[in-house]
Amino acid sequence: MNGPNLNLLGTREPEVYGSQTLQDVEALVAESAAARGFEVRAVQSNHEGVLIDAIHAARTDCAGIVINPGGLTHTSVVLRDALSGVALPVAEVHISDVMARESFRHHSYVADVAIVHVIGEGVRGYATAVARLIDVLTGQAEG
Repeated sequence: MNGPNLNLLGTREPEVYGSQTLQDVEALVAESAAARGFEVRAVQSNHEGVLIDAIHAARTDCAGIVINPGGLTHTSVVLRDALSGVALPVAEVHISDVMARESFRHHSYVADVAIVHVIGEGVRGYATAVARLIDVLTGQAEG
C-alpha cells in the first residue's frame, strides 16, 4: 500500500526517491512475495479515505500489510487507527531516511503499530519489508 504522491515515483525528487517508478515498486513487491508463495494486492491513493477503506478490506483476505504511508506517516492518526483496528501485521517502509530529513518527518504515527520498519533503503526496502513480514507470518521471526 502506497500513500500520497508515491504515484510520482521516478519523476518526483529523484535525488531523494530515485528513478524507479511505482510500477517498478509494485513489480518488485509482487516478485518478492511470489518467491515465498504469497500474493499481493497493490493499492496507491492520494486520498486518505481510500487508503483506510483498503486497510479495512484487507482484514478479510490479507495476511498482512506493507505500507509506505508517504506524508500521512507524520500526520494521520486515522490511518494509524485503521491499521491498528484491523489487527494485521504491518510493515512500514520509507524509501528515504526520514530521520535525516526535515524534523517534521521524524515522527511516525504508524511506528507503534508496525512490527517491521524499513527506512532509507530506497525502493529495495520494499523487498526487505516483504521478506521480514513473511518471516513473521511464517514463524521464522518474531514480530
